Amino acid sequence: MRIDRVKLATELARKDINLKKLAELSGLSRVTVSSVKCGKTCSASTTRKIANALGVDLEQILQKEGN
Repeated sequence: MRIDRVKLATELARKDINLKKLAELSGLSRVTVSSVKCGKTCSASTTRKIANALGVDLEQILQKEGN
């Protein structure tokens, strides 16, 4: 799975959360969160944790197929 970088950045700005805080809220490492923000693929579990930490539905941050 891949999280859309623009959508993630938008949600981070909207919630006024930095990567360190997102890592804390999601229970993931800062390296993992940073990798996802840079466009790396991640597991469904990681995607779910990030979505939950941001308080959004999974579909709101997922990259659409073909992008």
